[in-house]
Amino acid sequence: MKDFNNKVIVITGAGSGMGRDLAIKLGKRGAKIAISDVNPDGLAETERLVAATGAQVHSQLLNVAEREAVLEYADTVAEHFGTVNAIFNNAGIAHHGEVETMEFKDIERVMDIDYWGVVNGTKAFLPYLIASGDGHVVNTSSLFGLLAEPGQAAYNSAKFAVRGFTEALNQEMIIAKHPVKVTCVHPGGIKTAIARNATTSGDHDQAKSAELFDKYLANTSSEKAADIIIKAVERDRARVLVGLDAKVLDLSVRLVASGYQSISARLAGWAFSKTK
Repeated sequence: MKDFNNKVIVITGAGSGMGRDLAIKLGKRGAKIAISDVNPDGLAETERLVAATGAQVHSQLLNVAEREAVLEYADTVAEHFGTVNAIFNNAGIAHHGEVETMEFKDIERVMDIDYWGVVNGTKAFLPYLIASGDGHVVNTSSLFGLLAEPGQAAYNSAKFAVRGFTEALNQEMIIAKHPVKVTCVHPGGIKTAIARNATTSGDHDQAKSAELFDKYLANTSSEKAADIIIKAVERDRARVLVGLDAKVLDLSVRLVASGYQSISARLAGWAFSKTK
């Protein structure tokens, strides 16, 4: 997909952050944009900003964890625009807490949105992408889909699952010779609201956790992240690492293998002390 002009692009989690910036930037390139989110105010603002680019925009409230709603949404978008060329499964949430103190519902909530939301979006739109003759699936995993961090077991589980699902899908599209490219996105620390909106378990202070993330880990703007992702789609890249931190840490894990875990545990232990 070298040219986005008149392409129909679907973006979930578009009410803020990377989703919003992707929608605006692709709208400026002449794409027709379908955006969704669970936040009505954020979604309305993104719709206004995309419309200001001159792009056609379809906006709908959507919880990606609700499978039947996602299936209906795919039909609605396809009927509205006549075709669908790309789905950016971007919606996601975060939860900070140790396995020992987390409730089952905490893990299930993250998996429902961050993993099953990706599966739901992919399955719902894939027939339309194949039929378009020029399709692309872009699934957002994370740096935490490449390495694990204490306190992030739920998020790690979802993002590792997204990686496996997406890489398998990519190979299946190649074998079937379908006209669909697949990209798995692994952002590092991005300056979005995900940390501020995260939930926590145990005695972690959510505000302090978010402050720590914004101060030490959020090194890449969502605008820059969107540019990197779009370029990766243009180049049909199967995997894209977003941010210098993602590249450095991915390389580190490759070099030291499981040895990274003891280093990570010590650093995380220091961070945990600051959030209690």
